[in-house]
Amino acid sequence: MDHPWLTAPAADVAQTARNLLGWEVTANGVRIRLTEVEAYAGTGVDPASHAHRGPTPRTKIMFGPAGHAYTYFVFGMHWCLNVVCGGEGEAAAVLLRAGEVVDGLDLASRRRGEVPDRDLARGPARLVVALDIDATANATSMLDGTGPLLLTPPTRPVAPSAVSAGPRVGVAAAHDVPWRFWITGDPTVSPYRRHAPRRRT
Repeated sequence: MDHPWLTAPAADVAQTARNLLGWEVTANGVRIRLTEVEAYAGTGVDPASHAHRGPTPRTKIMFGPAGHAYTYFVFGMHWCLNVVCGGEGEAAAVLLRAGEVVDGLDLASRRRGEVPDRDLARGPARLVVALDIDATANATSMLDGTGPLLLTPPTRPVAPSAVSAGPRVGVAAAHDVPWRFWITGDPTVSPYRRHAPRRRT
């Protein structure tokens, strides 16, 4: 599948993130329509990015190829899922923050427990649990069907006028950069929590 906007320059990662709204990601019997995403650029330009200081064994996947999955573990308990984008050798990725389960509702509910449907994938960790994804998805293609994830064009395209933008969540650096994008008014979008720096005693 050819999605040239995924390979746009890493500097255009914010627009790439906007473009991903409404797209659908499928894995292990569950399909989710993306309603909230968050953009991260690369080396030397985005201090909130894992790739800010260059490639490491963990972040080398952020340098390409585009359309592959970048998974990582946070807080010792949660997996997060990103789509790698940008030209080969340029680091950029879009965090999949939230979505609406549009197929496989029963499966997602079993994985997430007794929660309202709108909360099944309402947040990056919840989205990953609903899809039943972990480290084994890292560095696999999300476009050609060879990996556990498949990213497909929207059945309901999102109009630019329906997109909101605001600060990113849960990052200590560059948290006020308005690179979090969501479908305005959608109930599956995660609640915003402003970064609160730790106080030194």
